[in-house]
Amino acid sequence: MRIIKATLEHLDLLAPLFVKYREFYGQLPYPDSSRSFLEKRLERGESIIYLALADDDDNKLMGFCQLYPSFSSLSLKRVWILNDIYVAEDSRRMLVADHLMREAKKMAKATNAVRLRVSTSNNNEVAMKTYESMGFREDNEFKSYILPINSD
Repeated sequence: MRIIKATLEHLDLLAPLFVKYREFYGQLPYPDSSRSFLEKRLERGESIIYLALADDDDNKLMGFCQLYPSFSSLSLKRVWILNDIYVAEDSRRMLVADHLMREAKKMAKATNAVRLRVSTSNNNEVAMKTYESMGFREDNEFKSYILPINSD
């Protein structure tokens, strides 16, 4: 497998798997909006997306991860948020997520980031074990909260 950085030219390949990722987390597919969302992130340089491609087929997307930049005021350094990671069903148990996370870690080091952050649902044991095997550890120092912003 090869890990490459996505460009706008990869949208048609990426969008369908991104839709499956959203469905995995219980969201409605919205294929056009999903594609548009990815297109904007890439056009504006607001995220970095890595793709795992099969060695012998440039059109076989095995998985992807998307990272967003953030910063730490306490450490005065960059932080990368590994916001999305998904592996196609027919590519699971092939260490695709490991390869994607290694590339994300390499990029984080190259940009002098202080850390990578990742979140997953409380019941996603497979993801938790994968993250821990890659060196991630649960954050016991800070508790996270969210404030939904409604459109009303």
